[in-house]
Order: sequence, then C-alpha cells, then structure tokens
Amino acid sequence: MKMNKVGASLVLLVCLGLSACGGNKSVVPMSDSSSQDAVAPAGSGVDTAGEGDSSSIRSTGFVGDSAATETADALIIYFQYDKSEVSPQYADLLGQHARRLVADPTQQLRLEGHADERGSREYNIGLGERRAQAVRRLLMIQGVSSAQISTVSYGEERPAALGSTESDYEKNRRVELSYR
Repeated sequence: MKMNKVGASLVLLVCLGLSACGGNKSVVPMSDSSSQDAVAPAGSGVDTAGEGDSSSIRSTGFVGDSAATETADALIIYFQYDKSEVSPQYADLLGQHARRLVADPTQQLRLEGHADERGSREYNIGLGERRAQAVRRLLMIQGVSSAQISTVSYGEERPAALGSTESDYEKNRRVELSYR
C-alpha cells in the first residue's frame, strides 16, 4: 500500500513538473459532463497552424478496478497539438490502471499512439510512439512490469474522427489503452 502512494506521488510530481514548463491552458467542453484541460509545455515539432490550440477532454468514467465498469473515456489519454507530455489531469486515471495491472500480473496492456493528420506520415508515427511511451513510463513508475505493456503507433492512420476541424484533430491526438 505504501508503495502505491509513493508511486502515485512520483507520477503527480512528474506531471506537475511537466506542466510547470507549460504554456497556456485551454478548456473546450465536449459534452455536458465535466471537462478538463490538457496542458503541455511549449516545445518543438511540426511547423503547422494550431500550436496554441486546445484539446478537449471528457471526464473519465473509470470506476474501481473492474473491466466491466470502464467507459471508453477511461481508456483514452488525449494530448495537445504536437506534444507527447501526459497532462497531470490523467494522474488518477493512470494510477487506477497501474493498480489494476499490479494486482493482476497476467493482464496485458497495449498502448496505441495516434496523431492528427497534420505533419508527415513518418513524423506522426514517431509522435504516436512518443505518446505511447510517455504513458508507458508513467505506468512503470507506479510498479507495472514492462512485460505487461506493449506499445504501437498508428500515427494518423486510424483517426477517431474524420474531418479537418480542430474538434476532429483533438479527438485524434490520443493514446488508447487496450487490455488483452
């Protein structure tokens, strides 16, 4: 129990440290449920419009450690444009997933990284991989075995939303957690 608190504290500190370097926070509601903002530090990357755009996030519906109670939102981490830093708002959600995986070492989790269509295919494959690896690191800090986690990047090839609006792009900048 003490290790879980230490792990959760470490994740929170890492996330807060990343956000301290950050730029502007934005909130874009997607539904009537509570919305949260995604925060990522200003950084390098693709030189296309939208650097300061916001990322819409729905509150997670993750309840307990039962797979039957998960909602789709509890299995998706969203990212800012051209960023791979995990927002501190996901610390609790990732802590819940970490506890689930630590409690059952036979469970496997695949982290699927995605990007919006802006940038080259090669760049977006790399960005999706960096996003998946960022989530992987945060889970491992909390005690999840590296053998339980695999990563794959689909880049822009599997969009959640078709279209070229900012709302569509926001839905496509994500890591999906897929239990096996």
